[in-house]
Amino acid sequence: MNNSAQLSPAPFGKLLTAMVTPFDKEGKLDIEMARRLAKFLVDEGSDGLVVCGTTGESPTLSWQEQNDLLIAIKETVGSKVKILAGTGSNSTAEAIEATQKAASSGADGVLVVVPYYNKPPQEGLETHFKAIANSAPELPLMLYNIPSRTGCSLTPKTVAKLMSCSNIISFKAASGTTEEVTDLRLACGPKLAIYSGDDSLLLPMLSVGAVGVVSVASHIVGPRIKAMIEAYQNGNGAVALAYHEQLQPLFKALFLTTNPIPIKAALDLIGWPVGPPRSPLVSINPDMKQTLSRIIAPLTSP
Repeated sequence: MNNSAQLSPAPFGKLLTAMVTPFDKEGKLDIEMARRLAKFLVDEGSDGLVVCGTTGESPTLSWQEQNDLLIAIKETVGSKVKILAGTGSNSTAEAIEATQKAASSGADGVLVVVPYYNKPPQEGLETHFKAIANSAPELPLMLYNIPSRTGCSLTPKTVAKLMSCSNIISFKAASGTTEEVTDLRLACGPKLAIYSGDDSLLLPMLSVGAVGVVSVASHIVGPRIKAMIEAYQNGNGAVALAYHEQLQPLFKALFLTTNPIPIKAALDLIGWPVGPPRSPLVSINPDMKQTLSRIIAPLTSP
């Protein structure tokens, strides 16, 4: 028996930040603030940025706003890190159009979420993702499974079938269990690079074969998350565990209410006025903001 498991590569790097979308006082897209924030996140250790994902409030951005943001971020930091665009939709035709537009605008990859609300069966999901992958065959795809938001789940068996598309290379696992990582590895092998979609589960997921994280908390503590990943992968489990435990209160606080409400408040607390979320989301309430401030203070002090 071979007791050495083969590890997957990390095609987009180890630490990807699911970047918020800044708005100005009138609620319009603030491109200049987005450029500044992207530079900051790269300086803080992000290997890649995901723009116009759920954290980026894609449901309330127009496709034109999403494309404008992608182009601006690619121009600003695209020579240093990978830039992924969120192009998922519950309409296959719409997702194809968005994916092709992202490819022509210079994205290094796309994050494609499981269709939401219409709850397609597994056969429908297979057809959906294959159509998107085949519409832009040179563009790498990261599948995104988050059943708490979409209402249905992409099974490892279906993902294994999707591996026939050479550009489906990675998977953002946000079902809330490490078991998903193991099941995906058993079904798909090491060719599929699995990223944790939950900051709080990053270390456990690394231990069962994940290659990194698509992070929300890296807006605030990017260097610490990067250090945790590197400590674990360098065989220093005690150091990684110390970071994991130190950061858990922040990881939990950033989900006191619907993402990205807390992370936008947290950024404001550390001097990044990225604006409130767009309706129907609302600004964080004062009690939650006070809790965030208390937790963040010792993590960001010199």
